[in-house]
Amino acid sequence: MNGVSNGPGPLPVGWRRLALRELCNFQAGPAVKGEERTDAEAGVPLVLPRDVVHQRITPTESVGVVLRKADTLRRYKLAEGDLLVVRTGTVGRCAMVTSEQDGWLYHANLFRLRLTAPDPFLAAYLAGYLSAGFAQSWMHKRSASAVIPSLSARELGELPVFVPPPAERKAIGETLAALDEKVRVHTEIARVTGEYRGMLADLLMTGALSAEQDARS
Repeated sequence: MNGVSNGPGPLPVGWRRLALRELCNFQAGPAVKGEERTDAEAGVPLVLPRDVVHQRITPTESVGVVLRKADTLRRYKLAEGDLLVVRTGTVGRCAMVTSEQDGWLYHANLFRLRLTAPDPFLAAYLAGYLSAGFAQSWMHKRSASAVIPSLSARELGELPVFVPPPAERKAIGETLAALDEKVRVHTEIARVTGEYRGMLADLLMTGALSAEQDARS
């Protein structure tokens, strides 16, 4: 494999500097027309760009592809360990596909990255790497020239990746995944608290509930 020369200075012993294309195959999602969509439970679930949040896939609505259309899109099916990267708009958001999304489809504004050789620890490491400052800055700079930011497969494939030895790769991936889970939990707590606050404000400001009653409860 040919390494790439750009990026931070000398790497630690045992690390390699590769282009992302040397590790993954790239596939943009298929175009799915409005009439080919349905509820996720009635078809094959479809991952939307806005579902990619905090390195996780969190469906914001129940969207799917009708079964007759999905049957023609088998080469776009997701598999556990794939990575999704937003390629237009808010470029660079990424997430790793889990067993829960195995067999799902993904939106045309997403890239699917599939490792050329299955490796769950490398997949977890790349999910963390792609969300880190260096990679995010690199992607944003290469997509900022268009009116609507957009990243091509060729450009993304040139992203330098600094790959540590297997044991360190595993440790880094697990550490970042644990932090991502904490972010997800705190984000969910903030969301639920915000919803409660809005509901409580409506009750208090219409007289349906008194502040004294709420304080006692």
